[in-house]
Amino acid sequence: MSLPRSDYDPRRVCLNPFPNIHLGKHKRTVGVYLAGALFAFANWTFLDASILSAHYKDPYNEDDQPHVSFIDWIPGICSLLGFLVVNLIDKDRIRGEDGFGDSRAVWRARLFLFIGFALMAGGMAGSVTILVLKYVLHHYAPVYVYFGYANVSQNIILALSAVILWVSQNSSEEYEYRLSL
Repeated sequence: MSLPRSDYDPRRVCLNPFPNIHLGKHKRTVGVYLAGALFAFANWTFLDASILSAHYKDPYNEDDQPHVSFIDWIPGICSLLGFLVVNLIDKDRIRGEDGFGDSRAVWRARLFLFIGFALMAGGMAGSVTILVLKYVLHHYAPVYVYFGYANVSQNIILALSAVILWVSQNSSEEYEYRLSL
């Protein structure tokens, strides 16, 4: 399958272009607030598990009690760094539009976007690994397995928040004007 020469740009990485999403007058604001609420909820979920872990004492089994340690925090830190990297990149720079025509700058922006999503994917994979290896395989009580579930849910919700924020901030609006020569 070949593309017509008029539509082909040798600098493109993907054949399908980014969609131009028109969210309307207030939907961009709603997207930003929704992403912020999801971000706060994700971090609150894990912080709740951390606080519960520090204060929970099982009266029937005092010997074998897992608690949230620094290892449990690493996936959330990776997802948070990925969240920041993804949302610091402008979509126009990835497309190569608006004066960012330098192919090296476009390549670097795409590389950083990949690194950001890789950090979030690594955070999710790490949280699932910690859930399985630390909490599920040892057959702990459900109150302890909650610590692992909170870690996984934090990373999934952070990734969802990053995608919502990136799409809503980089969407076209009605009052935006794009002038090009």
